[in-house]
Amino acid sequence: MSSTRPKPTWLVLAITSGACAAFNGVFAKLTTTELTASWASSIASAFGLSPSNKIVEFLIRGLFFGLNLLFNAIMWGLFTRALTLASSTVRVSVINTSANFMITALLGAMIFSEALPGLWWLGAALLVAGSVIIGRREEVNKAGVEATTGIEPLLEGDSRDGEPERFQDEDEDERREEGLELDSVQKSDSENSSDVDGILK
Repeated sequence: MSSTRPKPTWLVLAITSGACAAFNGVFAKLTTTELTASWASSIASAFGLSPSNKIVEFLIRGLFFGLNLLFNAIMWGLFTRALTLASSTVRVSVINTSANFMITALLGAMIFSEALPGLWWLGAALLVAGSVIIGRREEVNKAGVEATTGIEPLLEGDSRDGEPERFQDEDEDERREEGLELDSVQKSDSENSSDVDGILK
């Protein structure tokens, strides 16, 4: 039986943070747009108030501004958590940006009746394709490293004669330490010989 592989937690958090960023932008725009004034007039009329009642309009704009701050805080919390859980910050950033871009465009079309021309769809397709390529490339590299070494190294090193991967900086540091130890031993021997010669004299 084939079971569906659960999605990583960081992926869900990255997409959700991108969605929160999209709603953050929508609420920020509703704070200042004229569409909010028309909504305020309709709400005031529904409650038997004057359509030009500024108090209702200010209350609605204040509500949108508060939602803007709230979704901004949620977005940063989810994004930070996704960065902590993921093995690559690049993948989290790309997926967050892609989700933000796509959802912002859809919300703009539904709420503000913004048009989505063909050039926008082309850019969206390239953005999604780039996200997929980056994700697959890192998965292939990680799988190759784990298959050959059994561990996931933080940096790439050189492998010689089947020995564990070492780095040039490590070799240079060891040579430098060996040279310092040899110099200190030679200096100590010369001082001891000088003391013996002085005593004999």
